[in-house]
Amino acid sequence: MGSDRQATDRYRAKLPARKSIPPFEALRAFDAVARLGGIRKAAQALCRDHAVVSRHLRTIEDWTGTPLIERTAAGAVLTEAGRRYHRQIGPAIDDIADATLELLKLSQDNCLQVWCMPGFALHWLIGHLAAFEEAHPGLDIELRSTHEQADLNRMEADVDIRLVPASEIPFQPSPGIRAMEVASPPIIPVASPDYLSQVATINEPRDLLDHELLHEEDFDTWRIWLAAHDIEDCEFSGPRLWDGHMTLAAARQGRGISLTNPLVAADDLTSGVLVEIGRGRPEFRPVHPWSYWFFARVDRWDSPTIRRFRNWLCKTVAREIPSAAAKRGD
Repeated sequence: MGSDRQATDRYRAKLPARKSIPPFEALRAFDAVARLGGIRKAAQALCRDHAVVSRHLRTIEDWTGTPLIERTAAGAVLTEAGRRYHRQIGPAIDDIADATLELLKLSQDNCLQVWCMPGFALHWLIGHLAAFEEAHPGLDIELRSTHEQADLNRMEADVDIRLVPASEIPFQPSPGIRAMEVASPPIIPVASPDYLSQVATINEPRDLLDHELLHEEDFDTWRIWLAAHDIEDCEFSGPRLWDGHMTLAAARQGRGISLTNPLVAADDLTSGVLVEIGRGRPEFRPVHPWSYWFFARVDRWDSPTIRRFRNWLCKTVAREIPSAAAKRGD
């Protein structure tokens, strides 16, 4: 054992010493400042405070003993030494990023991380994922139900599915991100059969004002739906339950009428637990205030796993619930 340890020590002594380099986080900050032309822009791209980026720049200058940034009234600009240094290290940082991405692609071919709006994830997507998994054996799917938007540029997820208001379309995704509408379901009024059997018949949208309307955190969704039916200046009442899951649960219990969409309420409508009010009647118009959008990184948009999942998602929604099918391309 002693001779083995001595041989290992002699081997290590012969290894060439690593040349002294500044901390890599500081190099990344310097690279971002050089590429983007300013400390604030670099801070935004790196999701860091501008003071942190400035501190990283000082670290490199202290490390090298050379001024690399000149701070002027117009902002930070590279000195001649800074420009020369960036020409040398910039390609190396690109190589590191490319090599890392290649490694990530190797592991991500067998794993798909999806973040999704809770209503869509819980009431529709989770019930259909088994079919996708059966068609793609060996692929592990991680589904996170959350109201938070994934930071795709920092690889928090491969795919993010979000609700986008119609008023914001067309919109511009963040740099490096691509987006496509995958579903545009109408919002519809629903109630339990027991509730409807005990109240006055609803013949037209205005009749709903005489009933118990269930609200989320505010009255906006009902206001939008009623305005689309030329009903405005309403005095709203009824419980505010703060969450779409809660309003649906209350509707199931016969407490009143909730607004939802055919994707979120698919199981309840199919089983008859809830009934769509005004279905098939021309007085009840389709209202599409939001749509579900599929987000992914530009450089991974056409990766086989993400492309297959996106295509499956769009086709399945269109086949099962035509009223929710997207009306826009990517």
